[in-house]
Amino acid sequence: MNDSLSLDAKLLAESGSGDNAPPLSVSEISGALKRVVEDRFGYVRVRGEISGFKRAASGHVYLALKDDKAVLDGVMWKGNAARLGFAAEDGIEVIVSGKLTTYPGRSKYQVVIDKMELAGEGALMQLLEKLKARLQSEGLFDRDRKRPTPLLPRTIGVVTSPTGSVIRDILHRLSDRCPSHVIVWPVLVQGEGAARQIASAINGFSSMPEDGPVTRPDLLIVARGGGSIEDLWSFNEEEVVRAIAASSIPVISAVGHETDTTLADYAADLRAPTPTAAAEMAVPVRAEWLATLADSKARMARSVQRGLSTAQERLESQRRLMPALADLLRPHQQRVDEISDAMKYAMGQNVAKARSRFASSEGALRPALLRQRLVQAEERLSRLDLPVSLVKKPLEDARQRLDSLWRLARQVSPDGPLKRGYARVSAVDGSFVGGRREAEQAGEIELHFHDGSIGATVGKKGKKPEKSEVSKPVSRKSRAKKPVDDRQQDLF
Repeated sequence: MNDSLSLDAKLLAESGSGDNAPPLSVSEISGALKRVVEDRFGYVRVRGEISGFKRAASGHVYLALKDDKAVLDGVMWKGNAARLGFAAEDGIEVIVSGKLTTYPGRSKYQVVIDKMELAGEGALMQLLEKLKARLQSEGLFDRDRKRPTPLLPRTIGVVTSPTGSVIRDILHRLSDRCPSHVIVWPVLVQGEGAARQIASAINGFSSMPEDGPVTRPDLLIVARGGGSIEDLWSFNEEEVVRAIAASSIPVISAVGHETDTTLADYAADLRAPTPTAAAEMAVPVRAEWLATLADSKARMARSVQRGLSTAQERLESQRRLMPALADLLRPHQQRVDEISDAMKYAMGQNVAKARSRFASSEGALRPALLRQRLVQAEERLSRLDLPVSLVKKPLEDARQRLDSLWRLARQVSPDGPLKRGYARVSAVDGSFVGGRREAEQAGEIELHFHDGSIGATVGKKGKKPEKSEVSKPVSRKSRAKKPVDDRQQDLF
């Protein structure tokens, strides 16, 4: 029993008297380390090569900085990452500024980057060459993608800074050579946000409609004055290069001086050594064109006059060789005379032959001969024996049609219902009475039955008619003797 208690005492952690190192939790020791590291390294600048570069959907950037002996994790929050002045990628040597901290979730330390810069011009050129190789592999710099610039553009769009000598040089050169309509899209040409503005301006010109309120340019000039590679870096940005390559309008790149070269120059349809040279490439010299047109007009007039003179000479020489018109017509006139005489003779012969044929047929047209033919025709007609059925059949058909019409007339007759006890009412003048109001207006009416008619007088409602107003009923015998209405005789 004592042995077991002694064993348990050795397994359990106990704090002895005077012990000043109490146990800490993992969170406590991690927090303590974090405070020590952040207090000691509150601001650091670290140089290294980017490895494992990744931009999360949240906008944060995660990467590692390495050299030949060590690796340091790094993170750049979304706000600082949005202000990054270049497209960072693996293999680029950079100098970052920030502070060291720890990440307790993985027991790691890392640098929180506030600012990232390329480590010297060599790193910048390395980044440029890598981006150039990638875009070239996509075909953005191929010669077959280059389009010819218009010979005489009506409207020219210029993407550049609204202040400075570049836009003034372009406008001055255009006015000297050939005045054109110019639309300036003002942008930043260096610094933060410059690449985004330049790309937006190029895309904006391309999306302008042909028949919109603002004339769509026929040519674009993307221009900037000279400067260092850092000053011109906006024209090396990928979004600017892609916007130039995707432009639906031909683009002239005029960035920097003659010795300066940017990726925009490779993507453009034409590269100008300077902005002034871009204006010279955009339009011809108006005076030279006018002189050329005048010379061409004079040469054309001389050529036309020379052609007319030559044609007139050839026509005159041909006219001398051609025979006179009278000589050409005489054989044809003689031929016409011969044909006219032959026609007169032939017509006389035809008339004589016709008279001879008429005289030989005249004897057969005597009246006695015609009367004899008529008598013969009457005798043939009298000998014809027509069958009775040919006459009876049409008569029987006509009788059947007549019976059908008669039955139909009896069905639609207004006096047909009189045999079933109905009566037809008419005025004295024979007009039809169809209601009480018409009967009151008529006063004197006649009632027609199937076996005769009687007269009657119409009185007011509620008043008994006097004896003199109503005709006495007529006996059947007397009604039979009364003549029927003439209209009924006509219809039935």
